Amino acid sequence: MKLRQSQRQDPDINLTSLIDVVFLLLIFFMVSTSFNRESEISVDLPEASAQKKETEQTPIELTIDRQGVFYVNGKRVVNTQAATIIKALKLVINEGEQVTLLISADGQTPHQAVVTAMDAARTLGITHMSLATKQSSAQQASPNQ
Repeated sequence: MKLRQSQRQDPDINLTSLIDVVFLLLIFFMVSTSFNRESEISVDLPEASAQKKETEQTPIELTIDRQGVFYVNGKRVVNTQAATIIKALKLVINEGEQVTLLISADGQTPHQAVVTAMDAARTLGITHMSLATKQSSAQQASPNQ
């Protein structure tokens, strides 16, 4: 019995679908990558150090207690409306003077109270604000760590 020998052909690999997949991956990564992300809010963060920074002027202290009651330099503000806070701050600010506002809020203070205080300060043109915190007891016990 004589079998016919078939001619062997080299297999063809179609690369069209592979190229399509590579281009789709390239487009996906180009679209999903952010090249330059700029912050919309400019915040002047205070520096933390072990020593107290001496300043020429004393900052205005805005204290907010647990119930959301405001105090400007230790004097209670009549209510919690932004207009009242603005009036209280105007009384202690000399016109044309660059002041620093120190916001001391209780840990249980509603977040809205702090936002209201910052909004009132921004309305008056106060751009230098700091939030007062206290050092945790773990850091006080072991300062070398």
